[in-house]
Amino acid sequence: MKIFFITSNDGKVREAKALLEPLGVEVIKKTIEYPEIQAGSLEEVVEFGAKWLAEILDGPFMIEDSGLFIEALNGFPGVYSAYVYKTIGLDGILKLLSDVENRRAYFKSVIGYYDGKLHIFKGIVWGRISTEKRGIHGFGYDPIFVPDGYEKTFAEMTTEEKNAISHRGKALKEFHRWLKENLKY
Repeated sequence: MKIFFITSNDGKVREAKALLEPLGVEVIKKTIEYPEIQAGSLEEVVEFGAKWLAEILDGPFMIEDSGLFIEALNGFPGVYSAYVYKTIGLDGILKLLSDVENRRAYFKSVIGYYDGKLHIFKGIVWGRISTEKRGIHGFGYDPIFVPDGYEKTFAEMTTEEKNAISHRGKALKEFHRWLKENLKY
């Protein structure tokens, strides 16, 4: 089975391929610019993007949006994570938290799969924001996010280690479970 993954993020594609391709799903990266609305939830962003893309694409495709939600910052950057990363980066987030004791945070991933109908899959992983950037793997906020039960940041983990516990890994596993139950591939 072939699924187009609409994204410009090679890291997301690498993670999706690592989980889905061994199960017979060929993940094909396709870069198409589509509007990402400013909304109150990741689900709204994915729903809008998938419906917009459904007007111009044939065949099954998936999109994914994720966000980092920091307790001490009332969930910021949340749905604005990509914009915040591009504007203030990791150093900006660390500076915002420089005198903050509560560094609790979670990553959330929402995958939208469209096959004539939109299907939504979610994953969440809790952890904390480190006090410094660590690691060379991953992308985005990975160098400052330490998942619960670990001392390593996501950027210090291999793709396989991260996929086993990450928000995107959990959403991808839910997606795969749904594929097995509904498509009988």
